Amino acid sequence: MDRMILQSLAVALGLGLLVGFQREWSARHVAGIRTFTLITVFGAINAAINAQTGGWLLAFGLAAVAAILVTRYRLRCAENGAEPGLTTLMAGMVMYSVGAAAGLGHTLVAVVGGGGTAALLQWKRPLHNFVQRLGEAEFRGIIQLALIALVILPLLPNESYDPYGVINPFEIWLMVALIVGISLGGYIGFKFWGASAGAIICGVLGGLISSTATTVSYARRSRRSADIAGMAAVVLLIASTIVFGRVLVEIAVVAPGILATVSPPLLAMMAVMILISALAHHVEAGEFKPPPVDEDPAEIKAAVIFGLLYAGVLFAVAAVKEHFGDVGLYVVAALSGLTDMDAITLSTAQMIKKGNLDVDMGWRMILIGALSNLVFKFGVVAMLGSPKLRARLAIAFGAAFLGGVAILLFWP
Repeated sequence: MDRMILQSLAVALGLGLLVGFQREWSARHVAGIRTFTLITVFGAINAAINAQTGGWLLAFGLAAVAAILVTRYRLRCAENGAEPGLTTLMAGMVMYSVGAAAGLGHTLVAVVGGGGTAALLQWKRPLHNFVQRLGEAEFRGIIQLALIALVILPLLPNESYDPYGVINPFEIWLMVALIVGISLGGYIGFKFWGASAGAIICGVLGGLISSTATTVSYARRSRRSADIAGMAAVVLLIASTIVFGRVLVEIAVVAPGILATVSPPLLAMMAVMILISALAHHVEAGEFKPPPVDEDPAEIKAAVIFGLLYAGVLFAVAAVKEHFGDVGLYVVAALSGLTDMDAITLSTAQMIKKGNLDVDMGWRMILIGALSNLVFKFGVVAMLGSPKLRARLAIAFGAAFLGGVAILLFWP
């Protein structure tokens, strides 16, 4: 028991020194390295003897620390005539709680809390710069994501309402939150790096936001300016490659247990796409411009449309499997992958996870959807793009399609 107490005090001492050092180094407004160390150790000691005092000592200690910090804060304001900020005051309260967690034996909570506090305090300038660079559209997207994930999601029932047991409102909306989060992340990445992005970053951001939308935009641009056909081909190839990385991330989030089995053939297809993209990037040259993005990356309307599409694919896969067998499933995968890979990926991963679909058939459905998506995007380029872009992508997408077919036919 004494050894555990000594260990908790040592953890509290180290974490207090860490955060106190950061405060002392950055700006000693209210408390410095010794004060933070003492506050954290005080919390650990109070927690260690709390049971012998009827349980009131921890609360009393917290009130005492708050009173001391507030008093010091007010004196500092009176001395300088300006408020030094509340960050140090709140950090002191947090570190008392960190010390208490260590004293109660919750070492992991204490280490994560103390280390996270030190990192948060040190990242003041990058965090402030990040917030200042965000515009109204990004803030609106973040709020909408919070509405989708933190308000609507917990209210939905977590049970199935269809004869096949696949239409679960909670799980469907969880997928909506995942896709909106990925797209919003790509949008914010565009805001920070898009203005000076090269072909690789343009393609990555285009794949994260929407490879199909990126295809439409660059196809139109190539028709207006034929000399950017090489650049457009590289961007569209990279965006189409990122789709496979996005698919693997979605599977890892939704059904991590099947990732090791499903990922090898998909990684092989991604390797084919990377090789083709690298060759195109080596051959082509031009002035690279960032991909366009929507003004509202997390629009609720778009989220609802995706949710309906995802539910429809889930239901169609279950119904076809029940009544028409394996051939019908491949048709569903090809149709659903034409314009969107997220729905077929997430629905297939969910069904494999629940044991309603064989793993081997699952990855084949996802790959068929991806090949169907390539065909659709080439059709977009054929209709909207310049002859030069069409010729380049006919070769590149054709090679990728043949590689995918070879994986489907010969993968063990």
